[in-house]
Amino acid sequence: MSGGGGGARRSAAAGARLAVRLLALLGCVLTAEAQLTGVLDDCLCDIESIDDFNTFKIFPKIQKLQERDYFRYYKVNLKRPCPFWADDGHCSIKDCHVEPCPESKIPVGIKAGSSNKYSKVANNSKELEDCEQANKLGAVNSTLSNQSKEAFIDWARYDDSQDHFCELDDERSPDAQYVDLLLNPERYTGYKGPSAWRVWNSIYEENCFKPRSVYRPLNPLAPSRGESFYTWLEGLCLEKRVFYKLISGLHASINLHLCANYLLEETWGKPRWGPNVKEFTRRFDPVETKGEGPRRLKNLYFLYLIELRALSKVAPYFERSVVDLYTGNGHEDAESKALLLDIFRDTKSFHMHFDEKSMFAGDKKGAKSLKEEFRLHFKNISRIMDCVGCDKCRLWGKLQTQGLGTALKILFSEKEIQSLPENSPSKGFQLTRQEIVALVNAFGRLSTSIKELQNFKVLLQKTR
Repeated sequence: MSGGGGGARRSAAAGARLAVRLLALLGCVLTAEAQLTGVLDDCLCDIESIDDFNTFKIFPKIQKLQERDYFRYYKVNLKRPCPFWADDGHCSIKDCHVEPCPESKIPVGIKAGSSNKYSKVANNSKELEDCEQANKLGAVNSTLSNQSKEAFIDWARYDDSQDHFCELDDERSPDAQYVDLLLNPERYTGYKGPSAWRVWNSIYEENCFKPRSVYRPLNPLAPSRGESFYTWLEGLCLEKRVFYKLISGLHASINLHLCANYLLEETWGKPRWGPNVKEFTRRFDPVETKGEGPRRLKNLYFLYLIELRALSKVAPYFERSVVDLYTGNGHEDAESKALLLDIFRDTKSFHMHFDEKSMFAGDKKGAKSLKEEFRLHFKNISRIMDCVGCDKCRLWGKLQTQGLGTALKILFSEKEIQSLPENSPSKGFQLTRQEIVALVNAFGRLSTSIKELQNFKVLLQKTR
């Protein structure tokens, strides 16, 4: 009898503890929803407008676009050595592995072209055979049309370093391989610990314009007392605040992807992937993160606005007839371009864009110097991505960093884009196919993050 009473008491205590946890979780949901709302800092856009715009206009279309051949194959070098410290060795976890795409699977118009050849006129198969055999511009001049000659000369003169915010992979390197992004999705791989922490710590501590005396929130090395991070951040100029928010937003987006595509279980070698509410709570809950989670998610929305603005600005570049998004399949190429232009129309219809003209708007000399510092800091971050030990994490880190770098390049090339010729190759501004693929897929990842965030809100509410 006494044993039964003890069991009842233990059961009641366990029930009370469960009730407390559920109440705490409910409080977390309400707190998170209350904090993740309203107008974003440093712009005049609210979160609710972005949610609606993304859900009903952008997300369905960008998902379809990412499935098109032109955008699903990305050429990347995952063997570049880390330029900053000795490699920790590559991750041996099977989910870190990236399966390169066999040459036979790559559309002929993609694998035959150089990094700048996005149009049919530059991808004529006969010209490309001659190009590969001769490997010199002068040797192929006799086989090219005047328009193609002009394109080749323009491309030959183009300096890869000008206005680039990223360290681009050399697509001619024997270590560069095509990857089918649809067959190598971004998801939780188990890559964590000192190696992963070192990468993000280097990005934040050495490249975000931050003095060593100021510690970012939740940094385990931070002393119990010190200058407030956000007091310091608010004292920065707009450009440096934006830089931090972009990096924080990218970090938040990547973490959201890992939470949304988590290995829940594996039975008889068959994995089951899906959203992990516990992992999401650990990374973003305001209580678990001491209020930091909602701030990071707001930075995700800010990053979305930046890349959305870049897409609206670059539309004239793609609206020209000279741009075909060439893969060799005329029907698919026409559909891909039509879908891309449809997305551009949507981006231009959004009425609360970030105003990039508010940046680098001081005296010309100071603004130019700050812009160059901004560019070099971001370029350095793109190089740090070669230090990621997990191949799949490295792949998606490089792609999303390059996508953001391309967006920044677009935002600060407005004059060049406005003066593009309609029916001839670009002078002054152009994008490689690698940049185009990265730009679209990086924005697609952000669109997915915001959609997954809505899903997590629903899942959390269901646990009430």
